[in-house]
Amino acid sequence: MRRRIAPSAVVWLFIGAAYFLIPLVATLLFSLRDIQTGKCCSSAAYSFIIHDPQFWHTIRLSFILALETIVLSLVLLVPTVYWVHLKLPRLRPVIGFMALIPFVVPPIVLVVGLLNLYKGSPTWFYDEPYGFLVAAYVIIAFPYMFFSLDAGYRAIDVHTLTEASQSLGASWWTTIVRVILPNIRVAALGGSFLTLAIVMGEFTIASLAQFNTFPIYIELVNESQAYAPSALALISFGITWAAMLALLFIGRGRQRSSAVAVGS
Repeated sequence: MRRRIAPSAVVWLFIGAAYFLIPLVATLLFSLRDIQTGKCCSSAAYSFIIHDPQFWHTIRLSFILALETIVLSLVLLVPTVYWVHLKLPRLRPVIGFMALIPFVVPPIVLVVGLLNLYKGSPTWFYDEPYGFLVAAYVIIAFPYMFFSLDAGYRAIDVHTLTEASQSLGASWWTTIVRVILPNIRVAALGGSFLTLAIVMGEFTIASLAQFNTFPIYIELVNESQAYAPSALALISFGITWAAMLALLFIGRGRQRSSAVAVGS
């Protein structure tokens, strides 16, 4: 017997869809206006963005920074949170409190402190975005990644999985990579999605550190063009969602491969 959908649910569904879609449609219509006449419809704004070398340079830089931040955050937090849940459960509230600090400290205060802290560091770290910005972005992404992984670890029986793995002769590294990590894949992907969105849209730290990332490019275009910023907003929105979907499909593909391997 098919369940009937309540009319109120349909109404709220349409309201929610309109809340998200109407601004996107309005932005699309505005971006299609002609630069000379101001009338619809023209692709001049999109042509300007696509043929601008700075667009490709900055979007590539921000995406690489996001990937580096995701990898470094996972490398640091996956074994740390695992060890806390396994051996040091009393430290979980302490780390949870520390994870709230990036929410309390304003980004402008954080970047000034980091600039002073790393002033004497090597040039390849202090003067390059792949060093300084990644270190700063790991701090900003810390609460999102920690709370996602913490929820994933609380959803599984860490002690039983660890004892079963070690009883079969697995090392600590094998236990984390081949036993624990596949069971928290959804949580790791959730933290990765949030980190990707944060890095792709972070403006304050990159601006004060004088690195030309994608948000800086958006601000420069917004100051000099009329309709191109709307086109750029839609393009960045699509690229971010495409990257998130790619990460999601990669995670599902690995999960299916693991299920096939276990079944065989």
